[in-house]
Amino acid sequence: MIENGQLLNYVNGAWKRSRASEFLDVRNPATAETMVRVPLSPSDEVDEAVQAAQSAFPDWRSTPPVQRIQYLFKLKKLLDDHFDEIARLTVDECGKTMDESRGELQRGIENVEVATGIPMLMQGYNSEDIARGIDEHMFRQPVGVVAAITPFNFPGMIPLWYLPYAIACGNCFILKPSEKVPMTMSRVFDLIDELGLPPGVVSLVNGSKGAVDALLDHPAVRAISFVGSSPVARYVYSRAAANGKRAQCAGGAKNPVVVLPDADMEMATRIIADSSFGCAGQRCLATSVTITVGEAGREFRDRITRVAEARKVGYGIEPEVEMGPVITPESKQRVESLIGKGVNEGAKVLVDGRNASISGYERGNFVRPTVLDNVNPRSEIAGIEIFGPVLSLMHAQTIDEAIEFVNATSYGNMACLFTTSGAAARKFRYEVQAGNIGINIGVAAPMAFFPFSGWKESFFGDMHAQGRDAIEFYTEKKVVVERWPREWSRKF
Repeated sequence: MIENGQLLNYVNGAWKRSRASEFLDVRNPATAETMVRVPLSPSDEVDEAVQAAQSAFPDWRSTPPVQRIQYLFKLKKLLDDHFDEIARLTVDECGKTMDESRGELQRGIENVEVATGIPMLMQGYNSEDIARGIDEHMFRQPVGVVAAITPFNFPGMIPLWYLPYAIACGNCFILKPSEKVPMTMSRVFDLIDELGLPPGVVSLVNGSKGAVDALLDHPAVRAISFVGSSPVARYVYSRAAANGKRAQCAGGAKNPVVVLPDADMEMATRIIADSSFGCAGQRCLATSVTITVGEAGREFRDRITRVAEARKVGYGIEPEVEMGPVITPESKQRVESLIGKGVNEGAKVLVDGRNASISGYERGNFVRPTVLDNVNPRSEIAGIEIFGPVLSLMHAQTIDEAIEFVNATSYGNMACLFTTSGAAARKFRYEVQAGNIGINIGVAAPMAFFPFSGWKESFFGDMHAQGRDAIEFYTEKKVVVERWPREWSRKF
């Protein structure tokens, strides 16, 4: 909801103007146009949202799951009805193409669909006669007030990794969206307002680090979900844990892809290009390193160079555009600086995306697809998450050497292999240290009924987003052991 050019917060079932003294401009990254101002809500407004959630929790918890999911069926319908409208908002504030924004929103809606299965997914289990006349039961109960802090790169999808499961399990949920891209979720909350949920069950509070810290420190917030860079993920996880909260914190990545000589090179090139340059490289599953093995090197290098040079870059509303801008001028400057760093460390620039100028959008944050060859696996650039449309090429003599390169990174979000060999595929998925594995897949994004499984510095916590992990995260297990001696029944 926007009022006089300012985004509102959604607290206790109503839109409210923030009392913030500081605001940020939300700019279209392709045009540099200011679209709206977002308040940096103070901690007392976070507290108001938490108190509203706390008040709503007892009644929401006792609402039967079969009734709670009726709101999700309505939400899915509203998201479908306003699909292109929401996707267009993501294009304007995030810089994606329309197809990328539609794909993102569809993946978010899939989580709403999976969460409607809560009446079965949330079931416990029991055993009779664990000892003579004694039975034991395990029940799942909601955690309480929970919150999510979500990033700029998927403003529609990632909040829907959390919200549907949280409320279906009986929790009350607070969202703090990225201050860089708050408009998509503001519009989704317009639709949520139409559902008729009890006030306080869901809230949206805009803000930046101050709002994050207020959620991390509030004693009534029981669980925190986060997606962002690894340093911030570590910070959020540490502070949440220090305050006795459960936390799931997804961090950064340096996703490698290995190409064997027997791979279908045309398919591999097309898929890897889409993975590396799609969403301007600003996704946690973007391919950032390709390791070619043996004689695959020359052919793949020539092919990916041609594809990168031909990729159409521009404003994502235009139908032929294949890649949009990075999110901010600061991001553009950082990406270009890291390309320069790679060159200084000995990499060869095959395709240089720096100093891009797009006709009609000269003020946009554009970096064209970039390909760096002969990147040293031990160089600094080989381990830094660039988060832009930059693909580094490395070369190995054997699959064992390639796997060694893959496992040397501090991240473990995704790793992929392109091959026609089943034996090589099995070896790769067995030995590689990453949570999401792709075989002839460039973006190994799990479906909503599987966990989004990062490892090492890419994830801090135990339970991941989506699927059964979401149910585990948003519920506490209560075990009941009971005896009812027969002689007691004679009294009635």
